[in-house]
Amino acid sequence: MRPVSVFAKAPGSEIEQLRGDLQGRWRQAARAVMVLLSLHGLPPSPIAELLDCHPATVRRWIGRFDAEGLAGLADRPRSGRPRLGGCRLAGRIAALPERPGPWTLPRIRRYLGWPQVGMRTLYRRVRLVAGMAAAEADRPRRPGPRPRGGGHRGPAGQAPAPVGGAGRGRDAPEPAAARAGQPDTARHRPPVLTPGTNRKVTVLGALEMTTGARVYRLGRRCAADLIALPDQLLRAFPAAPVIAVICDNDSIHHARKVTAYLKENPRIELLYGARYSPHDNPAERIWGALKNYVANTAVTWPGRLKQIRSFFRNRSPDQMLATAAPWTSPWLHEVTNRTFGMPLSRSLSS
Repeated sequence: MRPVSVFAKAPGSEIEQLRGDLQGRWRQAARAVMVLLSLHGLPPSPIAELLDCHPATVRRWIGRFDAEGLAGLADRPRSGRPRLGGCRLAGRIAALPERPGPWTLPRIRRYLGWPQVGMRTLYRRVRLVAGMAAAEADRPRRPGPRPRGGGHRGPAGQAPAPVGGAGRGRDAPEPAAARAGQPDTARHRPPVLTPGTNRKVTVLGALEMTTGARVYRLGRRCAADLIALPDQLLRAFPAAPVIAVICDNDSIHHARKVTAYLKENPRIELLYGARYSPHDNPAERIWGALKNYVANTAVTWPGRLKQIRSFFRNRSPDQMLATAAPWTSPWLHEVTNRTFGMPLSRSLSS
């Protein structure tokens, strides 16, 4: 009598744990299985499908076995600390939406088999995967209104057909003109970076109120980079007895390191503006011009940094003063006989 076929049945968490072990503590045994299956005549692609890996990985380990024997299947020395959670953690997180939710962080950690990462690290991985999925997803388009009386009419009794691509629905056929040579830009949208996936840079700078000389630097929004700006001011204006820097009431301006630096350098004095009144600071007008200069431009990260530098390089001192319009500030005239500086501390992302 023919025996009954038996198929493996297990909860999803145990299957994921088994796959993780094949990539983790049993990875050398999985490489031996690759070699044995290859000896039975299986090509690399079916072997990679069975073991849930890439065909290039199968070819690499078979090549090492042919060259070095069993010693070639062992791990080689690696530089640096291995990534927490393993290289397969992001792929396992990306497959979670295929299963019924809702997914909370403790449930995700339990489903993944309690990976050797902290809750904060797991949160960053989940946010990174979610940001990448949102950037690659193509948002559905809403059909535009149909033209009244201006479209080409079809057969008698039918509604007029819309002209061009503005009035097409999602399932409507594409016009012949667009298929012939006119690209449909709506179908190929550039990816939009979402919070958590974009890179940021903080621009810190100052503008001298009498000559229009500017000093700036690119860095991070931290006390160390903020302290480096007054050092540049002291080198740029060595003869000034006091350098008064107009700034807002941001928390970074009141940091302990900044306060200690000001005590050691009495030539630098911070003048804090009124709360919730950024329009009184002429620096905001410089920021408006910079944001308009770099806005709505799809460039690479090095290109974004070049744009910021070219903004300050291509403007003369008179143009900077005309943009800042310091005479419109209601409280600049209260302080005299000093060199004025305005800090620019904004984060630009790309």
